[in-house]
Amino acid sequence: MGETALSGLAATRADEGADIASPDEDGDETAAGAAGEADVKAAAGIAHDRGELIEPGRALALADFSPPALGAGDRLIRFAYGLGVPGAMLSLPPARASKPRLLATVSNPLRGNRGAGTALRAGHFLVHGAKTPIAQIDFAGAGRMALPLERVAHSFSWLADLEACAPREQGVPVAERILTAWLDANPAPPARPGKGPAWSVANAGARELNWLVHAPLILSGSDKRFRARALGAIVEQARWLDRNVGRAEDLLGAVAGWCGIVAAGLLLPEGRPRRLFGEAGLIRALGDLMGDDGGILSRSPLGQMEAIALLVTLRACYRAIREDPPAVLDNLITVLVPPLLALTHDDGSLGSWQGGWAVDAAEIAALVEASGVRTRPLRDVRQWGYQRVVAHRSVLQFDGAPPPMARYARSGCASTLAFELSHDGQRLVVNCGGAAAAGGLVPVRLEQGLRATAAHSTLVLDDANSTAVLINGRIGPGVSEVDIDRRTLEGEKNARATRLEAGHNGYAARYGLTHRRILVLRDDGTELRGEDLLIPTARKGKRGKIAFAIRFHLGPQVEVGVSEDGQGAGIALPDGGYWQFRAAGGEVGVEDSLWVDGHGRPVPTQQLVVQGMVSRGGGNFAWLFRKMG
Repeated sequence: MGETALSGLAATRADEGADIASPDEDGDETAAGAAGEADVKAAAGIAHDRGELIEPGRALALADFSPPALGAGDRLIRFAYGLGVPGAMLSLPPARASKPRLLATVSNPLRGNRGAGTALRAGHFLVHGAKTPIAQIDFAGAGRMALPLERVAHSFSWLADLEACAPREQGVPVAERILTAWLDANPAPPARPGKGPAWSVANAGARELNWLVHAPLILSGSDKRFRARALGAIVEQARWLDRNVGRAEDLLGAVAGWCGIVAAGLLLPEGRPRRLFGEAGLIRALGDLMGDDGGILSRSPLGQMEAIALLVTLRACYRAIREDPPAVLDNLITVLVPPLLALTHDDGSLGSWQGGWAVDAAEIAALVEASGVRTRPLRDVRQWGYQRVVAHRSVLQFDGAPPPMARYARSGCASTLAFELSHDGQRLVVNCGGAAAAGGLVPVRLEQGLRATAAHSTLVLDDANSTAVLINGRIGPGVSEVDIDRRTLEGEKNARATRLEAGHNGYAARYGLTHRRILVLRDDGTELRGEDLLIPTARKGKRGKIAFAIRFHLGPQVEVGVSEDGQGAGIALPDGGYWQFRAAGGEVGVEDSLWVDGHGRPVPTQQLVVQGMVSRGGGNFAWLFRKMG
């Protein structure tokens, strides 16, 4: 088997390949039935010598991550404020600290969830489909909540939901009641972060931003004592962020903290020194958070959305006081949007990557509209690690990079070389997704399983993860290197295709094998050919055999039936489309699976599994998805 694998790999070189298969004339089921072992093994040799190599390193131009240019006086003010000199003393002329007040009312650029707001008025937090009575929330943090609920409750992101569901006068009593409970449980900030979930830099920064943006909900009541208390909390929390933003738990948390500082500098009196201090810190933190092509280093589309939302909301604070934000802020938003769009399917919803789920198209569209960025998705997000291929009505997404480094991961997944495939808005092959939603309707006990290699559409050896999945969203050793090659191919009768080839070393240390995957998607979107190869790392392969499974998780409402010969399956999509799957080198079976939908809810689905035993000397397994009719 080792020699077979090596020869199969050699056959994939562009200068030795065969032509792309021409489309079937009739496209009927009989023709597809002839797609046996010889047909699927042709996936290893589809490249043609007229293929065009897409050179590596194509990325967006780097944004300017330098802090805004300042004169000598402003630089001195920023430096002094960073040392702890109060803003009032740095004002020109110096003055006593003013009474707390807001300088402007912000127009919220991002609409909240109407359903979640209605649940709040009825006395519940609604997070990813799970209801939790507000009266049962321990805002002091002694009794830990599920992480998604914890973030919503302590970041006060729910204020946008409340604003979206009813007129202000109906939302104010609810907001005041919850804020009173939170302030009673948190009468004073701790000396340092980490004293309960309320006082992470991420939650505190987002909370400061939300309090300022949604101030009419918490400062419009008739109780003057409550208003004074709420304003005092806003001011005190801004000072806490000034002192502690450098102790953020991760880079995205640092960005949230800096956004809270800048917003306070814009909307509170004597705020110019804080604003200058915050803008420099924010730009520096964004430079650490993002890669060259705009993808954040956690490789998470949810994190990408959060970063965009923070900056869009902060930009609204500048508009509220009729000042332009630093040009670099608009540049960074422009750079952040295209990588996010690279992970959307034809219907506009997200693929399921790095703990994320299939976020609805409407939510993505609303975020992009609020950003003001008009752009197309990147197809080759080389630094972020994702490849996107659009072929007529089909969209292929491919993970061609190692998982995020441990210090960047929030819900890190062992998904290297997994893919998703949709056609005409219907999801055919997916990843389970949804690890970051665990604690809603997705049980917490499933969180680590949803981050495992087996929860993604790729090859698994011995039921082991290609990269170790640890607790608290972290990632351990495993895949450290991924090489990838992307080409545009030409064949007979003007047939064209896009070919992706990548390999990783995640199984090399334990099993002495590297995994390579080849995907070839025809430009008409009706056929995806693939081959998974296991190649020994040493010249002489080890003896013995090991179990393998190639998993293809299927989309919601997809029906599947295995063929009589056990080498293929028929797949019926909800829209009536019919696809055939064929495989060589293993037995095809169907197992239960689940997929997390656009609202973070688990949906029962099925998965195709090609499995068997493979020599420790290596092996190769070809397969084919073909649309019929």
